Amino acid sequence: MEDILRNQLCVQNVLLCRGEFFHVQCSAHILNLIVQERLKATSVALNKIRDSVKYIKATEARRIKFGELVVQMGVKSSMGLRLDVSTRYNSTFLMLETALIYRHVFVALSIIDLSYKFCPSDDEWDRGLRICKFLEPFYDITTLFSGSKYPTANLYLKYVWEIQLRLIEKRTSNGIEKRMSEDEVVRSIAEQMMPKFAKYWDSYSLVLMIATILDSCPKFQFVEYAFKKVYDLTTVIRKLEVVKNNLQKLFQAYEAQYSKEVHVLPLVVSPASGPTLGKRIDNSSVSYYTF
Repeated sequence: MEDILRNQLCVQNVLLCRGEFFHVQCSAHILNLIVQERLKATSVALNKIRDSVKYIKATEARRIKFGELVVQMGVKSSMGLRLDVSTRYNSTFLMLETALIYRHVFVALSIIDLSYKFCPSDDEWDRGLRICKFLEPFYDITTLFSGSKYPTANLYLKYVWEIQLRLIEKRTSNGIEKRMSEDEVVRSIAEQMMPKFAKYWDSYSLVLMIATILDSCPKFQFVEYAFKKVYDLTTVIRKLEVVKNNLQKLFQAYEAQYSKEVHVLPLVVSPASGPTLGKRIDNSSVSYYTF
């Protein structure tokens, strides 16, 4: 569909650079694809937590019993249990976040309810906590990308770059990260996410990098800094050259399209008030200012 639309617009000559920068993938959607595929086969811990939430939400009687245990154990939270959706990893994060609040309530339920056989062990709860912490930045970034009341194109490079850094750190697990990410499941998730990341985002989106460069805060220096953090020097030089060439190509395309559309307004020089644009006067005594 995108190809058909682009071709039609190119025929009408309304796309710059023959539509080279026309197609920009949805960053939030791509991020969901990358994370969700890896979560499908994460760990027994995640499956047990999911089954536990399903068990409670299955009947009204179980929900009431669980609520009574929450009160008895003094757990104070307004957040209810949430069950995730297989196609949205954001919902998996929310499920883990809420289930972990009631961790000890589930343990108590396993003692008094012999039908409840899905309670995770202490190690599995700890693993669920580490998976939740690993997913939290992805959840925050997806929420930011999905905003509709502020510009998001200029945020793309910064946060995709942060995702790449996080995956590299979790995969290599060096130094402090090694102590924080000793769980093999978390390392495995990061390791398996890297090829998918490379497929979609390793080169990033040129048009969105240009949006970052045009932003008054990061500019081109941030693009250079970000590349140096994740690539070797040869790759940095090559990628920066690609960005510069495409920025120049896009500028030249705009220049070629709009340079002929010259607007002319009368410029009147008044000894008292100085130049005045657009004042209606006698054409015989007017000079013109072109912009």
